[in-house]
Amino acid sequence: MEVISILQAREIKAKLKSLIQEASLVDSYLTKRLDEVNKWIKHLKPGTLTAKKFVMLFLKQLIQDSQTFLIIKSIEKEIQAEFDYRQMNPTEQYWYQELFPKWLQEKDPKFYIWKQKLMSGEFTQEDREIIKAIANKIQLNQGTVLQRYIVDLSMATDIIVSGNKEKPLCIQLTSLSKNFAKNKAEKWKHTLVFWEIDRGLFLSYNPGKQDYQNELVKTTLDHSDNLQKGNYLKCSL
Repeated sequence: MEVISILQAREIKAKLKSLIQEASLVDSYLTKRLDEVNKWIKHLKPGTLTAKKFVMLFLKQLIQDSQTFLIIKSIEKEIQAEFDYRQMNPTEQYWYQELFPKWLQEKDPKFYIWKQKLMSGEFTQEDREIIKAIANKIQLNQGTVLQRYIVDLSMATDIIVSGNKEKPLCIQLTSLSKNFAKNKAEKWKHTLVFWEIDRGLFLSYNPGKQDYQNELVKTTLDHSDNLQKGNYLKCSL
């Protein structure tokens, strides 16, 4: 488990304010979103913020993504040319070129709700270790993986996976039975369509089944390579 210090909490609050100033010269959408997040946490003392593990982890991700996004925008502005995303792996390209800018520009209907859940401690990410294990196995199989709290909580996506053909695929993993997963799958598809994610995989699995992790890895990589645009596939292992 990651240890988060009070010093880190102070640094994060200071960095967030600094990024708002930087963003104001480069991108108004990022400025607005960062300001919204800053207002959300500014009343918290460093010790209190430190105790809120998932709030801190989200903030660290957001700061890192914002720094990268500002570098991209600054390069484009300085040389009047598009940033060359080919220096990133396919899942990073998809995140920084498409999904992160969409999240900044669009009104996120779930943001208010999940900010509350993060702050109150309702969000526990019970499947974190399983997702981490799956992500590691995908990388060992020469695939790339991206995880973000934003795509998880706003875009119904546990992981973005890319295989041999370098075609990123948004994947929702669930251990719910088929009957209980049906309602979740309908909401999942609606969310992906809202964010203009053009294909997705809703994958139900049985954690009691032998070798289920390797089956998940094979299935996600296969569909990343072969699932056609416009398809939102529900699959059960």
